Amino acid sequence: MSPVKPGVKHYLQFKDLSRDEYDYLFERTRWIKAQFKSYQPYWPLSDRTLVMIFEKASTRTRLSFEAGVQQLGGAAIYLNTRDSQLGRGEPVEDAAQVISRMSDLIMIRTFEQGIVERLASNSRVPVINGLTNEYHPCQIMADIYTYIEQRGPIQGKTVAWIGDSNNVCNTWLQAAEVLDFNVNVSTPPGYEIEAERAGLYGTGHFKEFADPMEAARGADIVTTDVWTSMGFEAENAERMRDFADWQVDAEMMRVAQPNALFLHCLPAHRGEEVSAEVIDGPQSVVWDEAENRLHVQKALMEYLVLGRVKV
Repeated sequence: MSPVKPGVKHYLQFKDLSRDEYDYLFERTRWIKAQFKSYQPYWPLSDRTLVMIFEKASTRTRLSFEAGVQQLGGAAIYLNTRDSQLGRGEPVEDAAQVISRMSDLIMIRTFEQGIVERLASNSRVPVINGLTNEYHPCQIMADIYTYIEQRGPIQGKTVAWIGDSNNVCNTWLQAAEVLDFNVNVSTPPGYEIEAERAGLYGTGHFKEFADPMEAARGADIVTTDVWTSMGFEAENAERMRDFADWQVDAEMMRVAQPNALFLHCLPAHRGEEVSAEVIDGPQSVVWDEAENRLHVQKALMEYLVLGRVKV
């Protein structure tokens, strides 16, 4: 793999940024969201272009990035790998060289993390990971900002992850190390955390629980994801059996902190990983969480292109 171009900052996994950078980004998110809510135009990326590359299907990722860059005064170009030369075997390295000469930012949503790394290594402009099998950093930025917005600092708090040790779980684990909070993880047997795949460096910010109720006990956030992630559809029937006892329901929320929040990256399957009573209940902030993808990504794009901005 060729080295990353000097002077170019990418966002490929959560630990690519420091705690100080996240403090800055969350404050920028607050300010940028306030401008949006008060209908105040803010166009720092005027005449800038974001190229969005999709190999995996998306609703929230496309909407939040495309609307976000337009709200910052820029333009978005959508590329699906099926409709481009990438889908016909063009090397990622070659595509990166060309795309980055014609744009100011690249966001990619794909399967293997290695594809994102190769793209970034050959790009002249910042690359953002919109999701891979291994990580989903923009989602966890939005999740953490949502908690901060609703409850205050996340440092020292406890997040209960109930379900599959997937890309979202991996990113929560990285975030706990960077931002100094704790994650209680409960997965069915055979779906446990793989520390190396999660990219952890061993600071002891997570515990594993066989019983999901014990993982949720006393938690400040209870969160989950679908039992069958994209790319694992062939395992769906088996997963439905294996995860049957790992549904977040009202009983589980009752053992968490009284003011605990429920988060879900969406789309959700009511009656599977979460009960309708929980996701549609008073502790759920999933719609704020979904909207906050828009605002944290605007702050991220501004930062990657312009650096720290003083207003």
